[in-house]
Amino acid sequence: MMKIKIKVKDRRFIIPVPYAFLHLFIGILTSKRILVLVNRAIEKKAKKKFQIPDINRYDLKPLLTELSKQRGLLLLETSLKDGTEISIRL
Repeated sequence: MMKIKIKVKDRRFIIPVPYAFLHLFIGILTSKRILVLVNRAIEKKAKKKFQIPDINRYDLKPLLTELSKQRGLLLLETSLKDGTEISIRL
């Protein structure tokens, strides 16, 4: 399970994200319809031509299985000048 910790001033939020949601999110993100919509939006707003390549979800599945084996790995830890802190840990 991925844990996202957000600290804003005097409040702390911990958002647990199960790996099942990550698999679902990757399935949606790599669908053909979503890629077409994203590429159209990029074409309209971007000055330079750029397209997101087609990514097969079966190529990303081994990545998620390996990430699930690395419990406790710190993926991201950052803090802003206003005191906001964000960390993402597996």
